[in-house]
Amino acid sequence: MAFAITQTCCTDATCISVCPVNCIHPTPDEPDFGLTEMLYIDPEACIDCGACADACPVDAIFPVEGLTESLKPYAGINADYYANRDPIAEAGDPSPNFHSWDQPVFDRVIPADLQPLDVAVVGTGPAGMYAVEDLLLHTNARVTLIDRLPHAGGLIRYGVAPDHQSTKKIGENFARFHNHPRLRMRLGVEIGKDVTVDEVAAHHDAVIYAVGASSARELGIPGEDLTGSVAATTVVAWYNGHPDVPGDAVDLSSERVVIVGNGNVALDAARILTTDPSTLEGTTISQAALAQLKSSKVREVVLLGRRGPEAAAYTTPELLALTEHDGIELTVDAQDPAVAQAIDGAGADDKARLLQGVTREAVDWSAPPRHGKPRIVFRFNSAPAEILGDTQVRGVRATGSAGEVEIAAGQVIRAIGYRGAPVAGLPFDEQAGTIPHSGGRVQGRQNSYVVGWIKRGPSGGIGANRACAKETVGTLLDDAIAGNLPEPRRKPKNFVKLASRRARRAARAAGGPS
Repeated sequence: MAFAITQTCCTDATCISVCPVNCIHPTPDEPDFGLTEMLYIDPEACIDCGACADACPVDAIFPVEGLTESLKPYAGINADYYANRDPIAEAGDPSPNFHSWDQPVFDRVIPADLQPLDVAVVGTGPAGMYAVEDLLLHTNARVTLIDRLPHAGGLIRYGVAPDHQSTKKIGENFARFHNHPRLRMRLGVEIGKDVTVDEVAAHHDAVIYAVGASSARELGIPGEDLTGSVAATTVVAWYNGHPDVPGDAVDLSSERVVIVGNGNVALDAARILTTDPSTLEGTTISQAALAQLKSSKVREVVLLGRRGPEAAAYTTPELLALTEHDGIELTVDAQDPAVAQAIDGAGADDKARLLQGVTREAVDWSAPPRHGKPRIVFRFNSAPAEILGDTQVRGVRATGSAGEVEIAAGQVIRAIGYRGAPVAGLPFDEQAGTIPHSGGRVQGRQNSYVVGWIKRGPSGGIGANRACAKETVGTLLDDAIAGNLPEPRRKPKNFVKLASRRARRAARAAGGPS
């Protein structure tokens, strides 16, 4: 009996490091790493030791024989990865596909006499915490962990859908470092507002900024600013109880909602809006959002995607999970013949293949949503040209290969991607939405570094931040070893006092608790 990796794989490669027979791929040193949607276990080489399942931070690995009904397809998904790539398997040879080991590489050597560094890490999401983990486990550094929000967690706490509880579990792995003897944590402190980047730098040998990409990309079409047009960033923050977003930020009084985009965030929003609210009780969903969902009038969510089903932005695991959802009806708008052709002609590795069993219908957008199960409609090869309405959204005018159509809706959610925001005092690339850097070293700032989406743009899942953090911490250590880090002018413990005093003062000025 082999093990299989399933939907919630975070691709951080923890499982690879503990596998005694090297049967989990792609590994970090292989070309496909970071490009595949998940990692895969070779069932022919797996020795059923279970080490990977014990190490997985998101509970994504299970014995094949123990897979639940909704996860059973992953036995084939894991096996197919190797059948499609291993010439022995393709030739029909039944012998096990044992994987050779590469020579060990020691890409980081720290001198024994390197003095302990004082490093500030700004941001408690996965990017920041992978950097913290690297510093605390592999160096003798002391870390000051800073976040502008009153609770730690970043993207894990406020960006992962509440019904993805196993994914959120990785936050427990990160939280174990919060009480580390070489870590100080200060929450509720905003860099650039409560304290300046120069003040942080003056108290530390180095500063790592892991501030993510919290802004939303804009459509750039008429009507985008109408009431009822909201960014997916707002919706995700709403159902996760983000303190910056009020509990009534999303209007659920309309029967139809249009979501522009069809990436994983769009699927998450569509699923939450159409899921039976009773199944969300006991999750981490905001109680205010849950109360609104219980009185919601939404019966249909339209996913408007400018590309075809073969090139949709969502991942195969996310779409597969949606097709297995019993409480939601899925429909593909069949007004464009090219969509049906793409689905029917999809190959074994094509995500469009998962739509072959989904109902197809030439949807009449002038009619109200029908009664029955809540429905999600995929409309491919269609892009928004205008959000319609005078002061309030009343629909979307979309164009595409099937012609122009008006879709009546009372809410439009713009899910076309995230974008980084500037940090006062640091350089910023307006076009890319990132902080310019070289190997993580901020341009023009001698002891400042970046990691995560603010470094590389909003691409890659949670696990991609491990390799990203390794590069940045490596660059930082290279600078320290070369003597290129300026001596801090003040002590880190004085920064904690300064930050606390400033944050209290800001709270009093805003009328909040002191």
